Amino acid sequence: MRRHELTDAEWELLAPLIPRAATGRPRVSDRQVINGMVYKIRTGISWRDLPERYGPWKTVYTRFRRYALDGVFTRALQQVQAEADAAGDIDWLVQIDSTIVRAHQHAAATGRKGGTTGRTNRTITPSADPEGGLTTKIHLACDGRGRPLAILLTPGQRHDSICARPLLERIHVPRTGVGRPRCRPDQVIADKAYSSCGFRAYLRKRGIVHTIPEKTDQQRPRHNRGRQGGRPPAFDRHLYRRRNVVERCFNRLKGFRGIATRYEKTATSYEAAVNLASFLLWARSV
Repeated sequence: MRRHELTDAEWELLAPLIPRAATGRPRVSDRQVINGMVYKIRTGISWRDLPERYGPWKTVYTRFRRYALDGVFTRALQQVQAEADAAGDIDWLVQIDSTIVRAHQHAAATGRKGGTTGRTNRTITPSADPEGGLTTKIHLACDGRGRPLAILLTPGQRHDSICARPLLERIHVPRTGVGRPRCRPDQVIADKAYSSCGFRAYLRKRGIVHTIPEKTDQQRPRHNRGRQGGRPPAFDRHLYRRRNVVERCFNRLKGFRGIATRYEKTATSYEAAVNLASFLLWARSV
């Protein structure tokens, strides 16, 4: 096994989820192609610069796009999460946060000459929104051991509090046996960016305990109203110290150069790359 390639244990987890053609010409080995994808997102090189040992670069890219559109890496991530949950290995003390990723100039999607722009997945396309610039924001929910549970991609200027609810609703851990998927954390830890009355009300409605510090500009009006201002929201300072786990998760994800800088033109491809990296983090921890 070479550097930046799948181990035997990682391949055993991923192999059953790779679609295979029943008929047709013999094709390049699935493991060889997946290793090329991992090498690409790990090093951040161009598809055309892939080493020849992974087969034709166009074959690797075509299968990556096919798997991205089919949700192969999303299902692989959910499968490894389900197995960990069945073993009681998931800490449902969930932390949420976001990080901004700089988009390379080659990630700009341009249309055909004389036609429409042809941009796909405009939500993270550079210059799709004049206020966004060349940035993409990754919103992440991770478990208490710093492993990704859900991700959400938005333009770089999107505020964290707006994306908190859709991010939590993306948590979907299937059961290996009978039963509905696990979607509700035991507790949520977040920083001041997520402090809003609407988000706190949403968490209370779902029965989720939360540890979120109150903003100063939210404390002052409550103090000025005296008794009518109500009690401050509960805040466990000791528990809040564990919020650094999500920062460490971002650090491990950005160890993949293809994640730390976005080279992909579309949200589908970039999200697939993040899901593949997240799968590898899970596979190396179970």
